[in-house]
Amino acid sequence: QVQLVESGGGVVQAGGSLRLSCATSGRTLSWYNTGWFRQAPGKEREFVAGISSNGGRTYYADSVKGRFTVSRDVAKNTEYLQMHSLKPEDTAEYYCAAGANFGATNVAEYPYWGQGTQVTVSV
Repeated sequence: QVQLVESGGGVVQAGGSLRLSCATSGRTLSWYNTGWFRQAPGKEREFVAGISSNGGRTYYADSVKGRFTVSRDVAKNTEYLQMHSLKPEDTAEYYCAAGANFGATNVAEYPYWGQGTQVTVSV
């Protein structure tokens, strides 16, 4: 089992940057492929980015490709989502998740979830 805790959300102006963190406890992060998802009010939770268990491979939703970067520090058991050039449409609750096969983009494929951190991008 792994526990996930997100942090780093906040309010930022359009064009700005934020870095989200996902701290893990329980089993070491290197056991798991992980992903980031987001959910805006009234919308379904959607995939944002994913990273392999060894941190060597990443993949992204088209909507964030080139602006967001996922990485991890295995020694700190922490994963990061660096977000640049933020847009108002990036406003959402952001979640990290673990335990799926690499390349997974569906919510149902991830058994472990954090509680989320809110990101609000103002115009």
